[in-house]
Amino acid sequence: MTHLTDLLTAVTSGVDPGPFALLRRDGADELELFTGPVDTVDRLADIPLPPGTPGARTLALVPYRQITERGFACVDDGAPLECLQIREHRRIALADALATLPDEPVRTTDAAFDVTDEEYARTVQRVLAEEIGRGEGANFVIHRTLHATVQGRPLVAALAALRRLLVAERGAYWTFVVHTGTRTLVGASPERHVSVDDGLVMMNPISGTFRSGGGTADRAALLRFLADPKEVEELYMVLDEELKMMATVAEDGGQVIGPYLKEMSHLAHTEYLLAGRGTRDVREVLRETMFAPTVTGSPMENACRVIARHEGRGRSYYAGVLALLGHDEAGRQTLDAPILIRTAEISPTGHLRVPVGATLVRHSTAAGEVAETHAKAAGVLAALGLGPAASAGGGSVARLADDPEVRDALAARNAPLARFWLDQRAPDASRLPGLVGRHVLIVDAEDTFTGMLAHQLGALGLAVSLRPWHEGGPVDGYDLVVVGPGPGDPGSPDEPKMVVLRELLTELLATGRPTLAVCLGHQVLAGLLGLPLHRREAPYQGMQREVSLFGRSRRVGFYSTFTARADADRLTGAYGPVELARDAGDGAVHALRGRGFAGVQFHPESVLSPDGLAVLTELLTDLLPAPRADELSATGGRA
Repeated sequence: MTHLTDLLTAVTSGVDPGPFALLRRDGADELELFTGPVDTVDRLADIPLPPGTPGARTLALVPYRQITERGFACVDDGAPLECLQIREHRRIALADALATLPDEPVRTTDAAFDVTDEEYARTVQRVLAEEIGRGEGANFVIHRTLHATVQGRPLVAALAALRRLLVAERGAYWTFVVHTGTRTLVGASPERHVSVDDGLVMMNPISGTFRSGGGTADRAALLRFLADPKEVEELYMVLDEELKMMATVAEDGGQVIGPYLKEMSHLAHTEYLLAGRGTRDVREVLRETMFAPTVTGSPMENACRVIARHEGRGRSYYAGVLALLGHDEAGRQTLDAPILIRTAEISPTGHLRVPVGATLVRHSTAAGEVAETHAKAAGVLAALGLGPAASAGGGSVARLADDPEVRDALAARNAPLARFWLDQRAPDASRLPGLVGRHVLIVDAEDTFTGMLAHQLGALGLAVSLRPWHEGGPVDGYDLVVVGPGPGDPGSPDEPKMVVLRELLTELLATGRPTLAVCLGHQVLAGLLGLPLHRREAPYQGMQREVSLFGRSRRVGFYSTFTARADADRLTGAYGPVELARDAGDGAVHALRGRGFAGVQFHPESVLSPDGLAVLTELLTDLLPAPRADELSATGGRA
């Protein structure tokens, strides 16, 4: 008799077997069973990771409210950070598990969404108009929750749902039941959030949803989906946002691999894999990557504010992660953390919650996003008897991802992207001798694109420091100051961030300290130079364009709602002559440069900017000319 049999005997007898987790990882032919006591901790840093024999040590259930550890906004619902401390770890063949798990229907009553389709559609329209349309960000994920009551023993229902998911769902990163005594989670998450193994950090941004309705996918429809600008741009935006996170937790900023097609029972997604080497404690990696843009939005900090504003309630474990922490044979820390989506939460009294969200971008329609929430919930709802079952998954199902035209369509998505992030980067390959050893300060205006920018400037040879906009401090110890991007209205007269950025740029212009302004920083700089600022009728969020920059054609990526405009290519004011790179149609100022300063409206660091590194090289060569021999002599050779 196996341990699983004992556990199921207790469950069917109405006895709580104690905390356990039963899970199948991506493509495995076995399930893992973890048992042990559960403790509650306050912070990610407090998750226990005791030394000892190699293997899994702790399974943490990380709720969305932990985002407050990063100082981000959150409707705090008090969901606890629970940790199953693994005392026993057993492996069970998939066939044996299917033969043992309960094969019976799950019965529920009173199923309904807390937010109706009509209400959700109105929320979508508000977010598009009031947030994306006003420059608060590029994309936001707004969720709704289906509530129901499970009939019979909740734990039996969860295990029966697990069996259905194992049989009918495919493409899941983890398929699991986790029971802590206070709650039971059952689901099939398609998405690895972050993992660490042998020092290799990996993230797995997934976005774009192709709805197949539970039947065989239509190849022609899939090819149309892969060419749809809305779906393409949605994936690019989450790719950029997760590269920001990789810039923090991976020493080289990470490399982009893919894209791939992830096929599941009711839908398919497009995905990338990001990989880079890191040395941080895995609990720090978890903290710095809270939470995936695929379930929050970008830029991250403001996305959390938007979520709190428009949802008005807590998320419990939706958008959080399961995190399996342990050690490998060499004693190094390991981490495997899927995102808690496509997951049901069941209380001991049988209250069932199935949260689901849609990613809202500038191309979104209310009807399309309502339909997306239904499609994303379909797999777990089918397992709970609340929707039609899809055909059985497994290796016998034909994979459209193997179709040559589908592979070509996926590969074509990389053609317009920045090779800096796609290629293996040789150390020092991009260094400019005139920049090596010189110091740059990047002022972060609440958009961690600054982390990616730091990697690019570092690749050019600069020593980089980052500082949040609200910290203040001297700038006279730096050869260059970069006033970075962020959300918000650059023309706001009293918004604290805009006041600080205007004061900083005024000081930099007055002292002549070399300055580069990016996106929001560029807009504030343009306003100080006397250029009028306008809100675009259609936001440039996640948009790639070919623009003329000072006589050269450059392909770059924009994340902006506001722009400066001008009706001439030059202006002269208090800071001398300024050259402008303008749009020939509406006069939008894509870039500007003057004596000791420059600004760009786009993001040279973005994966959408294949010419971004070249633009930075040109601007920095002008802003930081190579020092003369007498200057080098006076400083002892330091540039």
